[in-house]
Amino acid sequence: MDYFETLPQDVENALKEDIGPGDLTASLVPSGLATATIVAKEAAVICGRPWFDQVFAQLDPSIEIEWLCQEGDQITPNTTVCRLRGEAASLLTGERTALNFLQTLSGTATATHAYVAALNSQTTRLLDTRKTLPGLRLAQKYAVHTGGGQNHRIGLYDAILIKENHIMAAHGITQAVQRARRTHPGVSIEVETETMAELEEAYHSGADTIMLDNFSLAQITQAVDWVKAQTARTQRPKLEASGNVTLSECPQLGQTGVDFVSTGAITKHLQATDYSMRFELPQTTQDAEQ
Repeated sequence: MDYFETLPQDVENALKEDIGPGDLTASLVPSGLATATIVAKEAAVICGRPWFDQVFAQLDPSIEIEWLCQEGDQITPNTTVCRLRGEAASLLTGERTALNFLQTLSGTATATHAYVAALNSQTTRLLDTRKTLPGLRLAQKYAVHTGGGQNHRIGLYDAILIKENHIMAAHGITQAVQRARRTHPGVSIEVETETMAELEEAYHSGADTIMLDNFSLAQITQAVDWVKAQTARTQRPKLEASGNVTLSECPQLGQTGVDFVSTGAITKHLQATDYSMRFELPQTTQDAEQ
């Protein structure tokens, strides 16, 4: 997967959104070189360096950035993550856009890491969803990967997820799966189920993955045991638990034997990581102003 396919355009759009025809406040800043440091004000998994770098590459390629942390590192409060040097006005103009990317993607990676750690399983994997910030789908999918999670389908074009409304329109799970196989051979098919009866039908219809939507822990365990006991198929479908998954439930979900746990919380219930930029003019520039 090319997580960076839309990166230049993402950054271009963000800079246009913030700067528009020009940064009015930057006109107050005297010409000259300055330095700045980016400091994390809370613990986090750092993520978003490529987007941060691209902001300044598009704004002013002469700006130098020295990273002191690697992408995916777990950092503690008051960690200096990078240093910048360049034209003072350019640093200040790019500050908010660059930090917006860094704090958003770090927030996603940090939340993902917390869920993965709570699952504490070698066999149950955390999946994301399509519940991402508009325009930042690939960026947030990248952040989930950086935080230790796995990506579900990217969009409506790379896999089939047959949900309740699709089932109703197709007049049943079996009919929906059969039509999907005929129309899109070779594409992965997942079916959302809400009851054990629907699970059994999805299994016999030949779905590759079966989503257990809002199943209780007891029902998930029952579903896992039932599928494992079947001999009708040479390769059993994967099982995905989904629906209002909370962090506190993850330790128990990780013990059910389900293959995947998916949640939109890691991308849509976003708490951005708090970073700040500490700006410093060289002594010679300060003297010239006095």
